Amino acid sequence: MHQSFDLILKNGTVYSPGGAQAADIAVSGGKIVGIGAFSGDASEVIDCTGLHVLPGVIDSQVHFREPGLEHKEDLESGSRAAVMGGVTAVFEMPNTKPNTDTAERIADKLARAHHRMWCDHAFYVGATCANAPELAELERLPGTAGVKIFMGASTGDLLVADDGALARVLASGKRRVAIHAEDEFRMNDRADLRVSGDPSSHPVWRDDESAMLATRRILKLARAAKRRIHILHITTPAELELIAQHKDIATCELTPQHLTLAGEEAYPALGTFAQMNPPIRSRAHRDGLWQWLAQGVPDVIGSDHAPHTLEEKAKTYPDSPSGMPGVQTLLPLLLDHAHHGRLSMQRVIDLTSAGAQRIFGIVGKGRIALGYDADFTVVDLKKRWTITEGWLQSRCGWSPFTGRELTGKPIGTIIRGNRVMWEDTLADIATGEPVRFEATAF
Repeated sequence: MHQSFDLILKNGTVYSPGGAQAADIAVSGGKIVGIGAFSGDASEVIDCTGLHVLPGVIDSQVHFREPGLEHKEDLESGSRAAVMGGVTAVFEMPNTKPNTDTAERIADKLARAHHRMWCDHAFYVGATCANAPELAELERLPGTAGVKIFMGASTGDLLVADDGALARVLASGKRRVAIHAEDEFRMNDRADLRVSGDPSSHPVWRDDESAMLATRRILKLARAAKRRIHILHITTPAELELIAQHKDIATCELTPQHLTLAGEEAYPALGTFAQMNPPIRSRAHRDGLWQWLAQGVPDVIGSDHAPHTLEEKAKTYPDSPSGMPGVQTLLPLLLDHAHHGRLSMQRVIDLTSAGAQRIFGIVGKGRIALGYDADFTVVDLKKRWTITEGWLQSRCGWSPFTGRELTGKPIGTIIRGNRVMWEDTLADIATGEPVRFEATAF
């Protein structure tokens, strides 16, 4: 029977749940309607000969700074960087000005994002001591990724530090709660360990025990509350060893920065541009994260994209802000690690799309399968190239990875059947829509 489609991706190596296969993908109405061989009519045909088609990459931790901090980034520029790096959807964090901690502020972000963001999107609501009773209602709002808790102060002023307040937040709602696990009390006690002008003292101040203590506390509180949690940007092997004992309630994230950079080289070479929370730690820490990654403990990789301007980052430590851009380099770094044998392509997919779908209950994304959104990240696994400032799209204009030579590059970003980026060229218009979740579908 003759068929007509909106889009056919032809001749690519397709990573479906069954593994890699040579296949075409047919798309109609923004959905995948066929995987196989297709010769019917299509409004658009994309030749993917020599390319690999992955499920659309989902970055479940970005800070796009809007509203209130648009001089660093905004929803348009951050999402432009995302799709240039092959990312099809993002979860954006609540430490903006004002904080995203009410229904009105979530609605404001969704309105700002509508067809201004290039990728699909969801927004976290920030937990505070004041809004704890409302969180069960707020987390169910359409377009909401869930609740985010800052146990240790980072950029912004969202902070829930003591056990009583944390217990109240965990008692309000049912969705998985995202956690920034650094112990505020220990870090306050150790603040005098910061050395002026020496960013390498950052991981001395925010030490392993600051992270481990917070992780122990939140695991205990989560178990008491019977609440699932997701611990962000893990930096110590000891935390992963502990989390492995609590996988019934806890999932966790690594970042490409912590898997790629080591303090012994990063602080001398980059100074404050290597400063982030939790910190870039030692080579031994980095290697330990890889060991636990090989054991399957981390569930996702998120970029923790957290841009600041060149002028802000050039301030003398500790007056310099913590954070670095990363949404555009997330997938390129992982492709390069895969090229060098650190992880398989199936594991890359699990960490960047399937894992996020599984633990957050995303509807219609995270795999190449019939009925799912036609979200694809098309990559050239053999492409050798160098990250340049000219390629970067973030408003901050810099990356700790500028000048790094990589193998493997995102060639195309397709979202719900729309070719949003191809060979470093953007589409004419942004068409991003809110991500849908099982928890907010009814």
